[in-house]
Amino acid sequence: MADGLELEVATPERELVRERVSEVELPGKNGYMGILPGHAPLLSELGIGHLSYLAGPKRRYISVHRGFLEVLDNHVRVLADAAERAEEIDVERARTALRRAREQVLNPVAGADFALAQSALERAQTRLEVSEHKQTD
Repeated sequence: MADGLELEVATPERELVRERVSEVELPGKNGYMGILPGHAPLLSELGIGHLSYLAGPKRRYISVHRGFLEVLDNHVRVLADAAERAEEIDVERARTALRRAREQVLNPVAGADFALAQSALERAQTRLEVSEHKQTD
């Protein structure tokens, strides 16, 4: 078994992470996946949720919103449509987005896209959950 994984997390705007880790957990389109060294090659869609990884003794968290995952030769590449580290999340903005998304889901406006409102609700909930894991170092 290999010694660790190379984790790379990026969005169209920037690279968030490029470091050696011992494990990764992330949301696939149909549920969470765990990736350990020696994992079989994999290409998958991402869902909405938290990505966590263990770097040394510290567990880090990132909110991810759709995209793709590739695992190949102990290299985990995450290309997310949107992503934020726990430390970067503006909690008040996330709470406002959650209230707005709940309102859109519970009281849909004629012609509004329910799937889009549901996706916004999931993303806002995830951002708030991930924000609770801010690193203090």
